[in-house]
Amino acid sequence: MTLDRRQALRALAFGGVGALAAPSWAEKLAELARDHAEAHMQGLPAAAAEAAVWKPKVFDPHQNDTVVTLSELIIPQTETPGARAARVNELIDLVLSDAEERDRKEFLKGLAWMDARSQELFGTDFLSAAPEQQTALLTILASPRNKAFEDQVGIDFFKAIKALTITGYYTSEIGMKQELGDDGQLFLLEYPGCTHPEHKA
Repeated sequence: MTLDRRQALRALAFGGVGALAAPSWAEKLAELARDHAEAHMQGLPAAAAEAAVWKPKVFDPHQNDTVVTLSELIIPQTETPGARAARVNELIDLVLSDAEERDRKEFLKGLAWMDARSQELFGTDFLSAAPEQQTALLTILASPRNKAFEDQVGIDFFKAIKALTITGYYTSEIGMKQELGDDGQLFLLEYPGCTHPEHKA
């Protein structure tokens, strides 16, 4: 069964974080990310040239480094490159630069909340926290059982950055070719597995 790319990206981005519970601003940023990703794929040579001299339009250096770290925690490097190598932070910055001001402010508020919550829990900002502390905070935010009012900004932010990271990664050359083996035309909802007769169950 096949899905068009936009349907597949939305399923990937929000399927694991509760689409109905995602705030509207997160949905709007994810939709904008899909628009940018499609435009990027249509102009890969020009995009590659621009990447060599990339400078953030929205993020300051600390914000950018924090987004790089967050995206890599969401899609880490394993036997294949992770979100950092796919330069997901660059797509997120581009999306925010074109987003409506109130949606951009909600994202940046959530990013600042991560530092404040990390300070409360660990005595340091998120970027400077130990890897296990960073993971612990994201685990708190990802838990469907977490209904704490004081965590709601962070929960909404996590849904947004997870959706943006997934969209950025799976529309990058790394995500499409190395992870999905995609030809750039569609995603598969179900993967048939290896077609070699000796590997069939």
